[in-house]
Amino acid sequence: MHAPDRKELLELEQGARRHGSGITTTELVGCWQLQTVWPRTTGEANGMSGWLLRQLQARLEIAIDTDGQLSLSNAVNLGALELRFRGPGQLIGARPLLRFHFTTLCLSLGKQVLIERHLPAPTAQKEPFFALIHRDRNGSLTARGRGGGLALWTLRD
Repeated sequence: MHAPDRKELLELEQGARRHGSGITTTELVGCWQLQTVWPRTTGEANGMSGWLLRQLQARLEIAIDTDGQLSLSNAVNLGALELRFRGPGQLIGARPLLRFHFTTLCLSLGKQVLIERHLPAPTAQKEPFFALIHRDRNGSLTARGRGGGLALWTLRD
């Protein structure tokens, strides 16, 4: 699979800003493994950060609930120790934006839940989002986060 470089991503982003990315809810469903992160302040991918996030199996899991709403889960693992955030999401607009917030934090060791906490909802101005840029047939997803960084995920089988 060809992973786009930053220049290609910026070109795709310009197109998405002008015409929308056309990404639909059903195209987001799955487990997305984080591959590369480009910080807002630099043109270079952060190799160390990307490597560490891959080692921690950083992933974004997106599902559609029985009521048709998006459900998001963001997780990392260190061996059998897992940190997971869960909450609802929704697609808004033509670009579109994937807006979400996490309602639950869970720390588990294997199947044993060590900590589970409910999280307060952020104000609308602080609600996180991903501006979806590109989703290709080969299973890559690119987005820009609220903080301005670019991220590239691949769909895990």
